[in-house]
Amino acid sequence: MFTVRTAVLSIFLLVAAACTRFSGYAPKAGDVVFQDLESAQGQAVKLATGSQYTHCGIVFETNGNFVVYDAVGPVRMIPLQEWIRKGVNRHIVAKRLDTLRRSLTGETLEQMRQVAERHLGKEYDLVFDWGDDQMYCSELVWKVYQEGMGFELTPLRQLGSFRLDHPIVKAKLRERYGDSIPLAQPVVAPSDLFDSENLMLVYRN
Repeated sequence: MFTVRTAVLSIFLLVAAACTRFSGYAPKAGDVVFQDLESAQGQAVKLATGSQYTHCGIVFETNGNFVVYDAVGPVRMIPLQEWIRKGVNRHIVAKRLDTLRRSLTGETLEQMRQVAERHLGKEYDLVFDWGDDQMYCSELVWKVYQEGMGFELTPLRQLGSFRLDHPIVKAKLRERYGDSIPLAQPVVAPSDLFDSENLMLVYRN
């Protein structure tokens, strides 16, 4: 029998589920989320950048549900909860555009989303080229902001500016480039976005 007590309990459970859905994280469209993925490339990225975060994506809202656009294989759109589960220990950090520097309007967010949509399905860029034919994770996030709102989250840097002397990093570079490493190639790493003064921390679990 459905009673008032049952109704109250059901409402309580629904509210509790909503509050814990993202373990305390209240996402907003435009958030940049960071995690660590276990992989040989991830290990090299950590050594080259000095950061524990090897992967990032950008959050948008679809029909009341939050999703992440990222490039870990082909560029994809994935539910935020599923994205969180794929990270090491489900640990994430979320950063948000500092509103003292720049604000995100609904129109701007739609323009940014359209940029992300244009890149869906593009293959992962193993050599981190700055062209648009293929895409890597931090490149996608950077270009969504730059092309969608005309704002650079962080300056680009050259590949040769990272710590490339570790044997694991050297081996990965040799695997990707052979003997011709494009040290002057413009790149942006997850660590560059993570350290951007234009993003403020809103969540860490």
